[in-house]
Amino acid sequence: MKYKHLILTLCATLVVGCGTHKRTYTKKRSYPDRKTTVKETPPRDQDTFESTSKTTVYTDVVRGYIDQFDEIAMRQMQDFGVPASITLAQGILESGAGRGDLVQRANNHFGIKCHKGWTGPSVSHDDDEKGECFRKYDHPEGSYADHSRFLTGRQRYAFLFDLDKDDYRSWARGLKKAGYATDPRYPDKLISIIEKYGLYKYDALVLGKRVVERRDFPESERQEVHRVQKGDTLYSLSKKYGVTVEVIRSLNGLSDNNIQVGQELYIK
Repeated sequence: MKYKHLILTLCATLVVGCGTHKRTYTKKRSYPDRKTTVKETPPRDQDTFESTSKTTVYTDVVRGYIDQFDEIAMRQMQDFGVPASITLAQGILESGAGRGDLVQRANNHFGIKCHKGWTGPSVSHDDDEKGECFRKYDHPEGSYADHSRFLTGRQRYAFLFDLDKDDYRSWARGLKKAGYATDPRYPDKLISIIEKYGLYKYDALVLGKRVVERRDFPESERQEVHRVQKGDTLYSLSKKYGVTVEVIRSLNGLSDNNIQVGQELYIK
């Protein structure tokens, strides 16, 4: 009996020891927050561009922005006459498709500054100068309506409203001519966004016209698109299509010469 008791005691000790040993392997490890340690990179099949707000924007983000604000843009077109395509393209470019600092802090999608006579809420934001005054809105639709009033209420933009409401190319160039932006490529960037995402269809919906796809445009007005292949560089593409690297970068909103296989680039 003594031997039997001793054997049972040893077995119980071994079982306890084994259980304790196993628990040391099931303890959870602590990992740092990936969001703060891993740099965000675009999916391989996504186009990117740097917006006016210096925010890098991906294709799926732009599409989400369009889905959220297309009806507001069409209402603005009905009420004020500014093409929905132009309004959406400017919103995408100016706000980083809703990711920019002014949108997050002030619902300001178009970078409209306070200007003389503004008595509404405002925020301070570094732009051309440090700590400039920008308008703040309670809701995004307030920003869209203010953008329409901004264009309709200033004489320098008056000639735009003599243009056809679905002539977004002339509207884009007219905005630059009127001094809306200092970037010489601003019209090309708006046109590129409109044609890439088919924003012209919202103008057609408001006007009750047939939606004209890009493939239906006259040959002289089509933009050529190149899908990046392995070995392509902006320099090789500039030689292939007879355009400069700077033109390709400007048309596609590229901040550097990095391109990815499968990426679609506007060439002309």
